[in-house]
Amino acid sequence: MSLDASYQPDSASSSRTAVGPLQEWVSDWGGVAIDTVLAVGDLAVFAWRTLAWLGSRLPKRETLLPVLYQVGVLSLPVVALTGMFIGMVLAVQTFFQFQQLQMETRLGAVINMSLARELGPVLAATMLAGRVGSAMAAELGTMRVTEQIDALSSMGANPIQYLVVPRFLAFVLLIPMLTVMAVFMGVVGGYFYSVIILGIDKHHYLYNTQQFVDSFDLFSGMAKSVFFGVAISLVSCYQGFHCDAGAEGVGKAATAAFVQSFVLILLLDLLLGISLDRFYFLLWPEGSSVFGG
Repeated sequence: MSLDASYQPDSASSSRTAVGPLQEWVSDWGGVAIDTVLAVGDLAVFAWRTLAWLGSRLPKRETLLPVLYQVGVLSLPVVALTGMFIGMVLAVQTFFQFQQLQMETRLGAVINMSLARELGPVLAATMLAGRVGSAMAAELGTMRVTEQIDALSSMGANPIQYLVVPRFLAFVLLIPMLTVMAVFMGVVGGYFYSVIILGIDKHHYLYNTQQFVDSFDLFSGMAKSVFFGVAISLVSCYQGFHCDAGAEGVGKAATAAFVQSFVLILLLDLLLGISLDRFYFLLWPEGSSVFGG
């Protein structure tokens, strides 16, 4: 009996040694998958509650106006400055390639179409995620840590209706306007560098822009920006509401809000770009604006 007892633990330990790393690997990835599914489901419930309160009761004016000022007015300078420099950078990076093909007069079409369809909405959303989204997550996270959100609930106010809905509305309403500003300043910056500094003929620059860029390009950028605003607001508020305790938890919430918002911006940009292209060719099978017809 003593020999059997001493033998069985050895066989069990050797079995654990043989399958231990595989079990740990499967357990780790399984834990990541479960946590991801739970987080996505929790975020979906959070978004549903936000939309339900938005449909039942609009926020008060004194609650909404400060958020509109923070999201829109205070973000305007950085968005405009970023858009202007991006337009100039596009001119710098594309001029020499187009010059080798003797197509430098087409520079306006490339710069302005890129700004209207892709770079304008993506950069405006990225600036908002970095400047407003992370700050919003830190603010709500601090309120969670200091139990201010619990105090709102104890006083009979719904935290989502009082804190999340105004921020959600501010993003959805103002991000298209900020996108238009980013695109406009990018067009101005690209025109200034291309025509004034590089000396491209002004008439051909504007003519090619008019031929290749139409209203659908601007509509595509603004439509994308609305989805970007929804993603940034929901993710930032969700991270703030589910912040861990302490100053470290607030910092992690702010970082997670920006990183997750940026990843969602890129993912939505890909999916919406594919969908909008199919929608465009469904309406105009010949693709007149794309080919300059």
